Amino acid sequence: MAQKKPQLGQERHCHFCVNQVEVIDYKDTALLRRYTSSYAKIVPRRRSGVCAWHQRKLANAIKKARVLALMPFVIK
Repeated sequence: MAQKKPQLGQERHCHFCVNQVEVIDYKDTALLRRYTSSYAKIVPRRRSGVCAWHQRKLANAIKKARVLALMPFVIK
């Protein structure tokens, strides 16, 4: 699924801000996998489209899920 780049004048909106999600749950691996690449790396803000505040919360949730073995560190 290719992600379109926004045209000039169009703004990108954070998925979490629009849906008023306050807490990003580390146990929700389906949501967290949306923000990891095929190599299990955390996707940067410019590609994911989330705001800086939620990107930090998202990165911490992914790291916590990895430590608890809910998500892989690497994929071969």
